[in-house]
Amino acid sequence: MGVVIESFIWEPSSSFFIFFFVSTFLSIFLLPYFTKNRTFGIFDHSVSFSFARFQRWFLAIYTLSSVMEGLWSVYGELELTSYGISKESMVFYLCVGYSTSLVLGPLLGVLSDLIGQKRICLLYCVLHFVVGVWKRITMSPSAWFANVCMSLAGLVYSFGFETWLVVEHEKQSQRNDSLNETFWLMTFLESASLIGGQVITNWLVDGNVEHGIALSATASLLFSVVAIICIVQTAKEPLKTLPFRDYSAAFYAYVLVDKRIWFLGTSQACLQFSTAVFWILWAPTIVADGREVNLGLIYPCFLGSRMLGSTVFPWLMTGQSLLRLEDCLVYIYAILGIVFSIVAYDYQEIRILVVLFCLFHGCAGLALPLLARLRTMYVPNELRGGMISLSQLPANAAILFCLIQRGYSKKIENSTMMAFGAISLFIASGCIYLLRRWGKSPHQDWHKL
Repeated sequence: MGVVIESFIWEPSSSFFIFFFVSTFLSIFLLPYFTKNRTFGIFDHSVSFSFARFQRWFLAIYTLSSVMEGLWSVYGELELTSYGISKESMVFYLCVGYSTSLVLGPLLGVLSDLIGQKRICLLYCVLHFVVGVWKRITMSPSAWFANVCMSLAGLVYSFGFETWLVVEHEKQSQRNDSLNETFWLMTFLESASLIGGQVITNWLVDGNVEHGIALSATASLLFSVVAIICIVQTAKEPLKTLPFRDYSAAFYAYVLVDKRIWFLGTSQACLQFSTAVFWILWAPTIVADGREVNLGLIYPCFLGSRMLGSTVFPWLMTGQSLLRLEDCLVYIYAILGIVFSIVAYDYQEIRILVVLFCLFHGCAGLALPLLARLRTMYVPNELRGGMISLSQLPANAAILFCLIQRGYSKKIENSTMMAFGAISLFIASGCIYLLRRWGKSPHQDWHKL
């Protein structure tokens, strides 16, 4: 007589979601009561009407853009598998995407500084529009072309919107507070929009992947058109008149020869590299040894923890914190490095892995607005796009190296990639520590924002 073994599909408890929702709610709505003489959000009367209007438009555009990112990030390997593409071809497409970022990334950053950030954000929407049209016209042959376009769109997304915000903020001579609030709201809304993108995608799939991809392409088309209209409706942006020679001289003087910018850029690259390693390996790590796991319910936990982490940022900016921004980042990077070290040690308990990954995203959600604030302190706004894109160069090169060594040569294991991520995070912690020692005081910014 045969023995029947019941399969068990692990999924996070509902208490996970309740915890993230309640904690995030309390963190946001209790903040004004614990801060004296402080008004938050768009109801702050010290913010000019024109900037408050721009802030609302900007956050709406950024939310739409994040939803477009979330629509395609959900499919991943499932979409390529539906085309009948092999594992080796998937690795090749990933390598093509990161190679595109490696070559064109710095050029796009410089281009955004020269032609204006509003135009580069329009390029982001146009790229999503092109991908949507292409996926509606053809399916399997679109994988290579769509991957290149999405890589370019991801590059623009990483620096274009933030640079557009700070330039507009400086143009209207607003206070620091309104900019700080927008930084953490960007991280918060990005995470919420990625969850929304997952919800929309799952609703559109409805058991048929190919049909769902076609409907997602239509949704991406609509969102991109709405985003383009919203960007055009914002205030007109004058064409940049700074000659390339003057820009090059300023970039060399204020970015390339400034050791503080190198420390800050290295820390950004390390976080980007470790985050990319996480998104590549989190699913294989959790489903190791053939375990059945509901990954679709774990994914929102990561984004929920990042939303919660982003809400800690305004608490640090109230002036009541005893730690400087650099001190906070030193500890955050150290915690992230410890998390990756534990995972690299080949820890296999699912619950502990999920908790560790949620801790990673919670700390990353706090680190992102902190890094944006440090960029505002140390990087001239006119050079911000070029600096951010240049800092991504070593991260993209390292990711490409790991993909080739793991995907093609099979010379390294997943745990080795996790170990590389842990080492990079400890290096980032050291860079921020050196930035704190050698950098100027936080109260002596280059820009009076």
